[in-house]
Amino acid sequence: MRLVFATKINNVSIDINKVRADFPILSQKIYGKDLIYLDSGATAQKPQCVIDAETEMYTHWNSNIHRGVHFLSNQSTDRYEKSRTIIKDFLNAKSEKEVIFTSGTTASINLVAHSLGDFCIEKGDEIIVTEMEHHSNIVPWQLLCQRKGAVLKVIPVTDCGELNIDAFKSIISERTKIVSVAHVSNTLGTINPINEIAQIVHNYNAYFVVDGAQGVQHGKVDVQAMDCDFYAFSGHKLYAPTGIGVLYGKEEILEQMPPYMGGGDMIKEVSFNGTTFAELPLKFEAGTSNYVGAYALGEAINYVNSVGVDNIEEYEQDLLKYATNKLSTIDGLKIYGTAKNKVCTISFLLDGIHHYDTGMILDKLGIAVRTGHHCTQPLTERFNIDGIVRASFTFYNTKAEVDALYDGLLKVKQMFS
Repeated sequence: MRLVFATKINNVSIDINKVRADFPILSQKIYGKDLIYLDSGATAQKPQCVIDAETEMYTHWNSNIHRGVHFLSNQSTDRYEKSRTIIKDFLNAKSEKEVIFTSGTTASINLVAHSLGDFCIEKGDEIIVTEMEHHSNIVPWQLLCQRKGAVLKVIPVTDCGELNIDAFKSIISERTKIVSVAHVSNTLGTINPINEIAQIVHNYNAYFVVDGAQGVQHGKVDVQAMDCDFYAFSGHKLYAPTGIGVLYGKEEILEQMPPYMGGGDMIKEVSFNGTTFAELPLKFEAGTSNYVGAYALGEAINYVNSVGVDNIEEYEQDLLKYATNKLSTIDGLKIYGTAKNKVCTISFLLDGIHHYDTGMILDKLGIAVRTGHHCTQPLTERFNIDGIVRASFTFYNTKAEVDALYDGLLKVKQMFS
């Protein structure tokens, strides 16, 4: 179903009332108050069409894929593979062979760390990440360094929350084999200059991995224009169910990489004398895939496309500007992450008030925010804090909800005055 846009915000047409009606969870009350959900950076809510897609699969088409000659298996396989095509087009990948279904961003990055790592890393080689990475884009590379005797290097972050590109240029070397960078910081909201980084990385003939968990839902992703070698994201942050994700990889690189896991569906022939593997992308999809989640992910992307990726990006940027200006007027509130280019995420602390206390009081007001280190402990250490409050917005949030957050923070301050 295609939306009819009505409300103009900075020349962007979005029918915000229609959009909010598409997400049933937003209509409920918390502690007797309207739910204000500002935690989409952790997981996004699901539109009714995605919920219906899961129900449809289990009700009408449930059967294991790629393995049956009967009607249900063919129908299930067809929906699974059509979703792969939807994702290929959404990312502007060259081929469906470059779209691998995983359980999420973490699984995708671990796949690359093991398979590409076994393929290209030797003792003394270097892997580079950034100071703002999520733990899922740090720990797999640390483990690879331990296995192979490689060296992990880190790109520092500036005070405003941007990557220090000059420092990056000084630490990359001929021994650098892999560089893995977040498209968007989950804590700061910073949009990193992926195209510029890709050019630097490829000048050294290294592989470039992008953690897109916080990027793919906020604007157009074109993996060919980015020239990244890999791009990973999770469905549940893109309005799809949990337990489904994607790894994009350039076909010529994926062909060279060994399988990450062995089992059914990733083989061509098996004997005790040896095994040959299936062609891409099945080579990396061992076992029974989450075919229901894959179908629902395709429906989530169809929904995003129906709203319009450009519309979503412009709406969120307008909301970010409004929220930043509004919250900045609160005395004693400090925003962490003031990069020129960022998504609709605001992380902050109230002077003298613990982030958990802020989050708990807001919760009683029906406002859901995230508190803690957000799985970015090296980043919070860099800013000399032990945690932070994060309000992450998306296109189903409104300026009225920003106003409610503002009023809630004033109440927090009043309680601790």
